[in-house]
Amino acid sequence: MRWSRYYLFTTREVPADAEIVSHRLMIRAGMIRKEAAGIYSYLPFGWRSLQKLSAIVRREMDAAGAVELFMPVVHDAELWKESKRWQEYGKELLRIQDRHERDFCLGPTHEEVVTDIVRRDVRSYRQLPKNLYQIQVKFRDEIRPRFGLMRGREFIMKDAYSFDADQAGLDAAYDAMAQAYERIFEACQLDFSRVEADTGAIGGSSSHEFMVLADTGESEVVSCRECGYGANVERAETQPPAPPEVQKPAEMQEVATPACHTVAEVAELLGIGRERVVKTLLYDTPEGPAAALIRGDREVNPTKLANALDVPEVTLADETLVRKLSGAAVGFAGPIGLPDSVRLIADESVRGLTNFACGANKTDAHLTGVNLGRDVDLSEFHDFLLVTAGDACPRCGSELSLSRGIEVGHIFKLGTKYSERMGCTFADEQGQDQPMIMGCYGLGIGRTVAAAIEQNHDDNGIIWPLPLAPFSVLVLPLTNRDDAVVAAAEGLYEDLLAKGVDVLLDDRDERPGVKFNDADLVGIPVRVVVGSKSLADGKVELSLRRDGEKELVPVEGAVERLIELAAV
Repeated sequence: MRWSRYYLFTTREVPADAEIVSHRLMIRAGMIRKEAAGIYSYLPFGWRSLQKLSAIVRREMDAAGAVELFMPVVHDAELWKESKRWQEYGKELLRIQDRHERDFCLGPTHEEVVTDIVRRDVRSYRQLPKNLYQIQVKFRDEIRPRFGLMRGREFIMKDAYSFDADQAGLDAAYDAMAQAYERIFEACQLDFSRVEADTGAIGGSSSHEFMVLADTGESEVVSCRECGYGANVERAETQPPAPPEVQKPAEMQEVATPACHTVAEVAELLGIGRERVVKTLLYDTPEGPAAALIRGDREVNPTKLANALDVPEVTLADETLVRKLSGAAVGFAGPIGLPDSVRLIADESVRGLTNFACGANKTDAHLTGVNLGRDVDLSEFHDFLLVTAGDACPRCGSELSLSRGIEVGHIFKLGTKYSERMGCTFADEQGQDQPMIMGCYGLGIGRTVAAAIEQNHDDNGIIWPLPLAPFSVLVLPLTNRDDAVVAAAEGLYEDLLAKGVDVLLDDRDERPGVKFNDADLVGIPVRVVVGSKSLADGKVELSLRRDGEKELVPVEGAVERLIELAAV
């Protein structure tokens, strides 16, 4: 492809809303163009990269036994009402009506549609297992789309769905998909990690995320170097922190704590460690108010708390609700004397505490010498601790570490959540109808390409991993005014094309500085520079974008050497 004829326009301008590296570089390198908040056109240079990733995905999905299909982006509301997600999904589901005022939605995911397809065709256990996948546009009406392709409203995803007759079949399908995902990201030459994850709005019994590790990642990843345990911070567990020394129960007393709104201020005033203060955090939930108790030196993980309360989400109570429930200002709520309508739940870190301090449900006052059982009737304990670096691994006890990652894939064991609700059944060996056991497996196409850029760039631009590069080789003549240079560049270009190499010839009539700056920006992995001086010696200059090391080679052997460097 000749640059002069290709649709590739770079820019130095950076949009004001471009907050992360991949967003800035994809705009500047002419890969994407914003059409509306969270909605982008994929320009030819960017689309080539997405197509290369899609080819890798198709190869590995097919090898794992999945079969490709293509489902509509517009879904009939009746299917979503059958699954009960029409009401459950929330405002991210964009609901629309046609001219007949019939309800539809733009699909954020395709469990309903694929379940409807399979229930119409598969009748017997003899027809199972089945695994269907597609690469398709999704739409989620994010409240705050940002970070370019990382959190858009319209995006491209590979989603697969498995259907099995029993749990063993689901386990096998899940493992096959997990291994396929590992092969995909390995083929893309990405540094990634597979971690335990929360199932979220998709549902199911368990799930894993695949994270591309990058300092700019929006998610925190917890990992153990000793045993390999890994989880995203929403799902991560740890061994309960060691409780403070058990003390002989003291008398409970109310103590004035004027203007002490934080644990640190209360602990300093009372002369105790923060681990002996119990925070009582009030939350608003779809099932009513809840009070979460946790040790003062630790923080609540909202996702784990929502799971413990069996609600979709939790929201910290605002000042008005705090005053209504506790009768006090924010910072002085406690477990003693709250209304019966407030569900009292404690983190495991609170179990075994003696003589702790907590809010008195009175502004500027706390209670000391509080003990469970005697002073607080508390029977509901769960793990909703936010894990931090240095905590003990839940499996081996070694120290956990934190890193940042970008979620690019997510796989779920759905079980029978959708098949039971939607009547997707099969006849077993005894002729009895049973719900199919399902799994679903998502991989962000645009998101993975963006994550590759987050992991592979420098101050000058993108450094493509070869398998995802829009072009493998860039032929860069320094001038269009030297016939020998033009002829040599054209010859290399034609020979590389004949060998099946993805090659871009920068035949623009631009200054060398412009060409070099653009070459660094767009990040094509292998570069051959043809200049008058080196060509006079019968040589051209080869280099890799990743390290910039230059190599002078004879023109006659340049094509073979370029093919060697560009081999994936």
